[in-house]
Amino acid sequence: MSFATSLRQEAQSIFDSIWQHPFVQGLAKGELPREVIIHYVQQDTQYLNTYCKVYGMALAKAHTQAQMRAFYERIGLLLDGELVPHQNLCQVAGASYEAVRQKAAELAPTAHHYARHMLSVAQQGTLGEIVAVVLPCHWIYVDIAKQIVDESHPAANHPFYDWISFYASDRMQAGLNELITMLDELAASSGELDSYLMKSAFLDSCRLEYQFFDMAYKLERWEPTPRTLPDIPPLPDADRVLERRDRPNDASLSDTRGLSDTRSLPALGGSRDV
Repeated sequence: MSFATSLRQEAQSIFDSIWQHPFVQGLAKGELPREVIIHYVQQDTQYLNTYCKVYGMALAKAHTQAQMRAFYERIGLLLDGELVPHQNLCQVAGASYEAVRQKAAELAPTAHHYARHMLSVAQQGTLGEIVAVVLPCHWIYVDIAKQIVDESHPAANHPFYDWISFYASDRMQAGLNELITMLDELAASSGELDSYLMKSAFLDSCRLEYQFFDMAYKLERWEPTPRTLPDIPPLPDADRVLERRDRPNDASLSDTRGLSDTRSLPALGGSRDV
């Protein structure tokens, strides 16, 4: 069994919980509240900026020109390609993507924690640790999109069709395979301590991916100071965005909204601390 496969197996309970989370189920059903979408896009935009910085640090620690090129291309994808899913989300929310992206928004506690986690690993860790810390995000999003495709077979009129198509694409799968192969190659030449640190970085990122979806769904913000989400003006035809789509599934998420409040993140074996 490869190193990456063993990590994936150990994190299976987290992957399962992410799939069952109301935010992800809302993506699958085409039903997410406007304020949840906007909160998610604002937080994810800042998260992806951090992701780019982490890849920049990986480029600086790369061992070969092939690795340098891979990280360079990933930075370009994050800066340009990831606009597609964000634009799709904002369209469904009836908001201008530029307005959502440019409106200043404080990082929520979970997003702040996740960003600091990645930056800390990138600054202090090995190249293997950097690959391990960024891999869960890519792996989880590809898994979500492919599972939606396999179970729901969404048509082009699905509200989140562009989001699903982007992450279920061959390009995203190829990028995932490249990261997995790179992690396995780096693990093969690593000692026991380095392998443990890679595992720790990977599992913590998996846990934080779950928490990120939960943060968006619960509109998480810093306490005790109460804050409101920045006001994003609706587009002139916002009330007609969804009406133009012929969606047969009108199921509501009202029955599942409380799941994230009662579901506990599954515990994994072993210690997380180094």
